[in-house]
Amino acid sequence: YNMRRSKILSPEIAPNAAHQALADFEASYAGEFLLVTQNVDDLHQRAGSKKILPMHGELLKVRCLDTGEVYDWREDLNGQTPHPNDASRLGRLRPHIVWFGEMPMGMEMIEHAATSADVFLAIGTSGVVYPAAGIVEWTPPGCRKIEVNLDDTPKSPNFDEALRGKASEVVPNLLKELADAT
Repeated sequence: YNMRRSKILSPEIAPNAAHQALADFEASYAGEFLLVTQNVDDLHQRAGSKKILPMHGELLKVRCLDTGEVYDWREDLNGQTPHPNDASRLGRLRPHIVWFGEMPMGMEMIEHAATSADVFLAIGTSGVVYPAAGIVEWTPPGCRKIEVNLDDTPKSPNFDEALRGKASEVVPNLLKELADAT
């Protein structure tokens, strides 16, 4: 995780056109909006997204094993890292990342958003990692379900529309069309 954290902090890593289009759409959209991401980077936040739920955690945060408190974190982390509030407590921090066998974060909020959605977008996902892959199945009848991906996924039949191509190219046009329709 230290290597991945360092890479995210590199100046050449930046939000792409899809990240920016989602942030711009959120800022101008008058309805309810929730951006759920499986990514652990901060590219959506850097693009300006506000209502974001990183269901697999955030690489630039750590969590205290004792209290569950979460702290912003940009340094290396190891078994001797002191706690931000008590330097005598060593090794009690872990990456704020969902590990294998752990439940993703915010599932109740995600379920609520999905079951009341008018439009549901799945962008750049494999459609095989659960429970994220099953969220489309929670959407109500009449919800417009759109999958944006390079290729079909096992969940493609669950969507009303399939847009194929790079997210950075497809998403800005899609969100412009959605904004014009609202």
